[in-house]
Amino acid sequence: CKPLGNFVFKPDHAIACCVFTWIFALIASAPPLFGWSRYIPEGLQCSCGPDWYTTNNKYNNESYVMFLFGFCFAVPFATIVFCYTQLLITLKMAAKAQAESASTQKAEREVTRMVVVMVLGFLVCWMPYTSFALWVVNNRGQTFDLRFASIPSIFSKSSAVYNPVIYVLLNKQFRSCMMKMLGMGSGEDEDSSTSQSVTEVSKVGPA
Repeated sequence: CKPLGNFVFKPDHAIACCVFTWIFALIASAPPLFGWSRYIPEGLQCSCGPDWYTTNNKYNNESYVMFLFGFCFAVPFATIVFCYTQLLITLKMAAKAQAESASTQKAEREVTRMVVVMVLGFLVCWMPYTSFALWVVNNRGQTFDLRFASIPSIFSKSSAVYNPVIYVLLNKQFRSCMMKMLGMGSGEDEDSSTSQSVTEVSKVGPA
């Protein structure tokens, strides 16, 4: 979809988004290297993560955890909700203007389903980690099982996996492009009408 009108997403835009993502990640992960909190083994001691546990004011762990909550959870989640809401509003207007088009109605349902799954996927992966970190920070001195502490970490690391899976399963255009890239055919011809409807949604104004 192109909810911004006639904006065409080009390779340069994709590169810029990747650069922005790396800069965002660097801003979030670099502070412990310069003394604001620190990285320590977490959970079952198989990997490292931010120090949620130490109460020593020397490391300012509490403030860093709150920074991560706002910068790496609240802001991305608000951005996801805002962007997907705008996308669904634009798509719904297009579907209303083409009420007689079965392919447009089908496209709206497919995109809506994908949006819901993407938002839920983000929450499933990051809500346990965020909630546990905040609980530890606000309940200093409480004991907990290290095996239990490793579960939120596993959920958060799975976030690197679920996005491509969701897109491949629920987005026909994404799946078609991936198959072409892998040399496995030209895509799903039978779904071309639906894909075309989704692609051209932004060209249809409200009724």
